[in-house]
Amino acid sequence: MLYQRIVAKFGTNLLTGGTGRLESNIMSSLAGQVAQLHQQGHEIIIVSSGAVAAGRQKLGLTKERKDVPFKQVLASVGQSRLMNVYEQLFSQHNIVVAQALLTKSDLIDRAGYLNARNTLLALIELGVICIVNENDIVATDELGELTFGDNDNLSAMVANLVDADLLALLTDIDGLYTADPQLNPQARLIPKVEKIDAEIERLAGDTTSSYSVGGMITKLEAAKLATTSGVTMVIANGRKPDVLKQIALGQNIGTIFPSRTSKLESKKRWMLSRLACKGKLIIDDGATLALKKQNRSLLPAGVVGVEGEFQRGEVVDIFDSKGSQIGCGIPNYSSKDITVIKGAHSEAISGLLGYEYGSEVIHRNNMVLL
Repeated sequence: MLYQRIVAKFGTNLLTGGTGRLESNIMSSLAGQVAQLHQQGHEIIIVSSGAVAAGRQKLGLTKERKDVPFKQVLASVGQSRLMNVYEQLFSQHNIVVAQALLTKSDLIDRAGYLNARNTLLALIELGVICIVNENDIVATDELGELTFGDNDNLSAMVANLVDADLLALLTDIDGLYTADPQLNPQARLIPKVEKIDAEIERLAGDTTSSYSVGGMITKLEAAKLATTSGVTMVIANGRKPDVLKQIALGQNIGTIFPSRTSKLESKKRWMLSRLACKGKLIIDDGATLALKKQNRSLLPAGVVGVEGEFQRGEVVDIFDSKGSQIGCGIPNYSSKDITVIKGAHSEAISGLLGYEYGSEVIHRNNMVLL
């Protein structure tokens, strides 16, 4: 069994067949594949789009409205319909389903992150298939950073949460192409992406459909989080027969983004998710070398800049002098304190502040490097 724990994300375009309404034959096929994998011992969580489309269908609306409050109304109406469809489909295979509605604010604090993780893992242990979606009723774009905004990033966060082996983003296209295949007949499918660089991001473009929130750009954002969390990700066409089963067995389908690291322990995965990021530290070349090559902690002498306001214990990003992010971590000192002690030797901390929480700004054990 190549991939034991799988997070499968079903996109709106896939579930609706591009029609704007849930297509029962497509959903039945996907549920059947999940059920078969489940019976073979795979552990599966589904991140499902489609609530807004289901709400539009249930209300008999065809006119497209983009405003957030109306989308929340559609999601409110459609969420129960979407779950009802899944309940019926999985009951045919004698599988119990559960629902989890998440927002970023649920996961920002450490306790919320662990509570969500523990619930999802308990459902897996009970053999329940959990259907996850963003809680669109309370999450609003006006809150900016408190929304996932799309289910691609949500699915990567869920994969991070439960320490998944595989994240399968099933959509209505075959994967990442060298150009938009709808516009360029010469476009070629890219079977594997070892590293997401500027060229890969350029290829992704920013295409979205009328019913789907996320385009290929959001899928690359999801891939960055997944692969740096120790999760392999695949983008594939969910309309192909038995596609999820084939992906789970490691067959070459779609575009694969291999995991870039080994599994990270829970606290580091939480930091890496950047949900709770409160600020930024800029460090000099010597500190960058010490962190990346010598596995050292970050000392105040290596800090040259502080951005944002944060308290000790909150997550911050770490950038080098050239403006590239090299990691993130949990500092022992607040932004106010670090502004005072930056550039100083550790022995001077107590004299500068009148107190001391340790000789390191960020201890190596509370840091993750990208």
